[in-house]
Amino acid sequence: MKQALIIIDVQNDYFPEGKFPLINTESALTNTLHLQHDFRIKKLPIFYIQHFKQGSNADFFVKDSVGAELHPKLLPISEENELIIQKSYPNSFYQTDLHQKLQQHSVKQLVICGMMSYMCVDSTTRCANELGYQPILIHDACTTRDLEFNDEIIPAKKVHYSFMSALAGFAKVINCHEFIQKKID
Repeated sequence: MKQALIIIDVQNDYFPEGKFPLINTESALTNTLHLQHDFRIKKLPIFYIQHFKQGSNADFFVKDSVGAELHPKLLPISEENELIIQKSYPNSFYQTDLHQKLQQHSVKQLVICGMMSYMCVDSTTRCANELGYQPILIHDACTTRDLEFNDEIIPAKKVHYSFMSALAGFAKVINCHEFIQKKID
């Protein structure tokens, strides 16, 4: 079954010097780079999802800003099997040509990683399942941030684990090492 790697929103604004830093971005990036290397060796397609905020009140991921650029460690992107898909909504399929590009590459299964667990990773993984892509979600190549609800701070680790456990109903949720070593499909 032909796989593709989907790398969601690994952009500069999510890193410590950015406008909207997340927790443990370097660790998630390291595992993303391992996945990228594995897919490049296998000559399988890699799709980089790049989010741009819309409107004059956009506080991060502003089009044409350094913060909206893909993290430099992901570059350079090979022209043959690697594509950038730009989006303006959490779901990487919504109002993009991602689904069509995946079909053009005869992709049957998606391996998903990226940022943020509770937002774009969540909605893209659920949609991938609904479209029949049998997603594999690499939990240690994803990250998030602390959230607040009802005047309580929910630590990023608990946010992440909660979403990964919920997404286990829509995807096979495993770690990077397990995927690369066991060639899970």
